[in-house]
Amino acid sequence: MADRNVHPASFAFLNLAANATTTVKTGGGLLHSITLNNAGAGGNTCAVYDNTAGSGTLIATIDTVELNGRTLLYDVHFVTGLTIVIATGTAADITVTYL
Repeated sequence: MADRNVHPASFAFLNLAANATTTVKTGGGLLHSITLNNAGAGGNTCAVYDNTAGSGTLIATIDTVELNGRTLLYDVHFVTGLTIVIATGTAADITVTYL
């Protein structure tokens, strides 16, 4: 009899809390979610790219002030890589979960 309690792989995570361009993962994968832990001050934005640089195919642009305290569920595949750009104002604090 097959085991009906098969568990999927656990998501990896990365906490980001500085204005910077960060390559979270190189190569293909799955962006599961982004949690906005603290919006920071000012008009902060967070751009999410399917790339190994802060350009190329845009997955999302997030207004961290407007969505502060929320977890955004994506469950989308990326091919080239996963790069997050936190820009403007005082850096937001976010947590990215991915495979």
